[in-house]
Amino acid sequence: MQMRRLGTTGPEVSAIGLGAMGMSGMYGPSDRAESLATIHAAIEAGVNLIDTGDFYGMGHNELLISEALKDHRRDEVVLSVKFGAQRGPDGSWLGFDGRPAAVKTALAYTLNRLGVDHIDVYRPARLDPNVPIEDTVGAIAEMVQAGYVRHIGLSEVGSETIRKAAAVHPIADLQIEYSLLSRGIEDGVLQTTRELGIGITAYGVLSRGLIGGNTKSFDASGDFRAHAPRFQGENLRKNLALADALAAAASAAGLTPAQAAIAWVAAKGNDIIPLVGARRRDRLAEALGALDKPLSAETIAALEAAAPQGAVAGTRYAQVQMAHLDSEKG
Repeated sequence: MQMRRLGTTGPEVSAIGLGAMGMSGMYGPSDRAESLATIHAAIEAGVNLIDTGDFYGMGHNELLISEALKDHRRDEVVLSVKFGAQRGPDGSWLGFDGRPAAVKTALAYTLNRLGVDHIDVYRPARLDPNVPIEDTVGAIAEMVQAGYVRHIGLSEVGSETIRKAAAVHPIADLQIEYSLLSRGIEDGVLQTTRELGIGITAYGVLSRGLIGGNTKSFDASGDFRAHAPRFQGENLRKNLALADALAAAASAAGLTPAQAAIAWVAAKGNDIIPLVGARRRDRLAEALGALDKPLSAETIAALEAAAPQGAVAGTRYAQVQMAHLDSEKG
């Protein structure tokens, strides 16, 4: 397995990480046994970065990972955990809580659910507009000093917030959406992280399945894409056309669309680690194959010509959720 450093201060991680969100309902029903088998297969293949959030399935995802980790040594994995999103019993989203007491409470529950004594990278999932980022990061820093957290990360925040956070404590990485169809970080955020020596863990590298997935139909009852602008009406038609063009460019290079998309993100810099949301072993194997096929300059140009920056139709999230993305401020 190829390895990369997570920023200048973070841990050494596999060149590709496993994002476990989809194993807990966000993309509709998942198979528990297959999810566990996929986690095992990832670790056995050398994937040590596993990303989760305490709000994925309201704790379900952490409990699932805990079960898988019983068959592995703790030092085989780098656990990256997001916290702070508030949810109701019906699964509704109620906002974000970044207050210091809430930070420490969330961490206590996460440690218990995962069955571990520390988290490798702990990060607020969003910026709490009512709490200075310095206070939220300061609370995590206290947990670093106490030994419960090893490194601090951020998620979906812009350059100004990144600088404020880094002034309080070294930041290992920023987790943010980055793909051939979502290239917003190239307009300022990526320059800031590189200036400060902060890594990028890129999620959504397949654009929620637009690239290399089955997005012509999905279960609206349990799949958040049923309400996402990029998957609606005319937007979806235009985006599927982009996906078809990307598939043609990938095929010309001897790659599947998913492999091309993952390899493209990985090729944008050694400070960027793509997270793949594989829920099945066959999709994991396909994703890992991207590491064996570095892209030529010609292939990179062909992919970017097939899906020029800004060509995607629709925003990443619905309007109410977009309002919570500090990262959209640049």
